[in-house]
Amino acid sequence: MQIDFIAILPEIILTVTALLVLAADLALRGDAKQFVNPLAGLGTVAAIIATVALWGSERVTFGTMYVVDDFAVLFKLLFLGTLLAILAISWRYIAEHRFFQGEYYFLLLTSFIGMLLMPSSRDLIMLFIALETVSVPAFVMVGMRKRDLYSSESALKFFLLGVLAAALMLFGMSMVYGFAGTTDLVGIAAAISGETASVPLLLGSVMLVLVGFGFKISAVPFHFWAPDTYSGAPMPVAAMLAVASKAAGFAGLVVVAFIAFEPVADVWGPMLGVLAVLTMTVGNLIALQQRDLIRLLAYSSVAQAGYILIPFGLARTGPGAAVVNAAAIEAVVFYLIAYAVMNVGAFAVAIAVERRTGLRSIADYAGLSGRSPLLAMGMTVFLLSLGGAPLTVGLWAKFAILEAIAVDITLFGIVLAGFLVVNSVIAFFYYLKVVRTVWMDEAPAGLPQLQPGFNLSAVVVVLMVGTLVLGVLPGLVTDFSSVISIVAAG
Repeated sequence: MQIDFIAILPEIILTVTALLVLAADLALRGDAKQFVNPLAGLGTVAAIIATVALWGSERVTFGTMYVVDDFAVLFKLLFLGTLLAILAISWRYIAEHRFFQGEYYFLLLTSFIGMLLMPSSRDLIMLFIALETVSVPAFVMVGMRKRDLYSSESALKFFLLGVLAAALMLFGMSMVYGFAGTTDLVGIAAAISGETASVPLLLGSVMLVLVGFGFKISAVPFHFWAPDTYSGAPMPVAAMLAVASKAAGFAGLVVVAFIAFEPVADVWGPMLGVLAVLTMTVGNLIALQQRDLIRLLAYSSVAQAGYILIPFGLARTGPGAAVVNAAAIEAVVFYLIAYAVMNVGAFAVAIAVERRTGLRSIADYAGLSGRSPLLAMGMTVFLLSLGGAPLTVGLWAKFAILEAIAVDITLFGIVLAGFLVVNSVIAFFYYLKVVRTVWMDEAPAGLPQLQPGFNLSAVVVVLMVGTLVLGVLPGLVTDFSSVISIVAAG
């Protein structure tokens, strides 16, 4: 088997960077250990350059298991950009909380290597390896606050539920292999088309595979791990799980659903549509009751997963399926990019406040506008964008879903659109509650002025500008019709 090293160059660069970070941590002493952070950042920038160089080309390596096309490159850039932001918000936080810095950055980079593998995987084995490479380091990172029993409990819940989901997925994959006689995604699609597609055991196997991805994206009822895990994990890890890990799950779901399982889209499409309704509704209703900002963002993340699942409910097979499925994938990709920008920004503000005050309750954000106008403005923009306010990228993300529904309007599509609109209204209640607290409530006596530092300020400003610029010029992201057609065609 001939290996195309250019195709896997970004992954190679991140792997080498992870090993250098671990070696540098062993060599450095005291406060100098924090310089493994910029070392990881340099490796990430190098990986971004290598990834950009792959744009416009199509490379296949490891047989047909690994494909680098524009779809994969777009996701890789999303992951690497998110990694840069996570590194920036981790710079002071990890050093001040006295975590093992070398281990933290090594595990973080390793998890992102798995994310880079996900959108290029065209084989069930490669998909499973990528998913576990994302998950296993995350299990460890969640429990890095070793002296905090809540953190240990969160890590244990995350691990046990993650192992259960992986076992169900692997069982489903093994049965799919039994039917298809191959683990190649395109080969599976060819093997299960026709009469074979209606075999109940095969459909059950497909559902088991999708359950594994349901855990990764924290869809209802596989979401129970998310609130406790986000609250117990170090906050940069919570941001990584809420954004990058979720995006990786959706990347894998797109690949396996629209390539391998496309012949049975008429079965899993409506099921994922119903799951989308349950996920967004449950997430938003529980978020209304939250008093802790991180738990609010956790349930908001569950609701956002429901929005992103809506295009999967539109999937179909047969005449006209290519156009509908391509529009659905385009909506998913655009929403994930928008979600990454605004949600990482919200976590960056939360980290800046928690670093200086140690406080996480929504009530503790009272008077933030007077203590740090930059953080107050940033939190306002990010939360309004998550709700879908005009002049923010969040509005266009939801509009992209409605546009996908409008490609071929059906009664089920109209129902999904109705739930999207209603849930967006519900979400504004808890987002605006935080905004009101930030701008209109008086700050409790004794709280200090907040100076977030250069790295956090830079992240907040860049992401806030990105949220607003993409809100005015969404075409900077949406002009990817050629990218989508490659994936839709399998």
